[in-house]
Amino acid sequence: MDFQLSDDQRALRAGVRELLAGRFGRDRMRAALDAGAGLDRTLWRELARAGFFALRLPEAEGGVGLGLPESVLLFEEAGAALLPGPLIATQLAAGAVKGAAEGEAVVTVREPGLPVAHLDGADALLVLGSEGAGVLRDVGRVRESAVPVRSLDPFTPLRRVTNPPETGEQLSDGGRLRVEGALLAAAEQLGSAARTTDMAVQHAGAREQFGSPIGSFQAVKHLCAEMLVRAELARSAVYAAAVTADPVEIAGAKLLADEAAVRNARDCLQVHGGMGFTWESDVHLHLKRAWLRAGQWMTAEAAEEVLAADLR
Repeated sequence: MDFQLSDDQRALRAGVRELLAGRFGRDRMRAALDAGAGLDRTLWRELARAGFFALRLPEAEGGVGLGLPESVLLFEEAGAALLPGPLIATQLAAGAVKGAAEGEAVVTVREPGLPVAHLDGADALLVLGSEGAGVLRDVGRVRESAVPVRSLDPFTPLRRVTNPPETGEQLSDGGRLRVEGALLAAAEQLGSAARTTDMAVQHAGAREQFGSPIGSFQAVKHLCAEMLVRAELARSAVYAAAVTADPVEIAGAKLLADEAAVRNARDCLQVHGGMGFTWESDVHLHLKRAWLRAGQWMTAEAAEEVLAADLR
């Protein structure tokens, strides 16, 4: 069985990478960081025009008609670029919320016990519950009772909802949405893990100490090699889970991708040394996003429960 990407999938990934490099390259990313954490609606609509949110909607409904493996490729690139915003919730709810597929509506997610990200800029709320999921289209009351909380990630403003929102209109595929959201979050973690690996290797080849690139030192070589192994192991798990859509495999993929994103960012910080701790470096942004994302959609504890239950 051939699990290599098809030509169309490679073209899709390359197109998204080119789009993000042009619309959210490092200079624009840093400018957005300096300007604050608000959602860029112009960029949001550009993503929609490229089919980001309508990717999995049937062509008869105005979508692109592709599947979960193609979505994983998109979110992998988004994770590498540190693209902010409730991308996962908006794509998952694109068929249920008017304007979401076209980028005119932003959908964020409310998970039990967690603060809500980007609530100020959201038009609808995907409410996850223990039994399923619902869509709440009027988020005004939720915003009124929400209290800002400090976020690890400067790109992700958080608000804690003091009065839990109504579940809204129940979705027939609510259980599936939670699992697929975990896979797309794993894809973002994979993209971040791969990017920090590249950053570490590039820095190790350019930075010199004692007249030699630091990448020639055994300790640095080992760090970079371990980063590559973690990223590629996570890639295999995420890609396989995208093909099977099996909840157990998705749980395993989320565990591996979370570990790869967090540990690779920390090792990348180690390779960069003192300069890696500075605001001007992008390493800390990947680490903070990885920490935050590891607690979203499916935590390590929840993933371990899924895997343990499958062994019984």
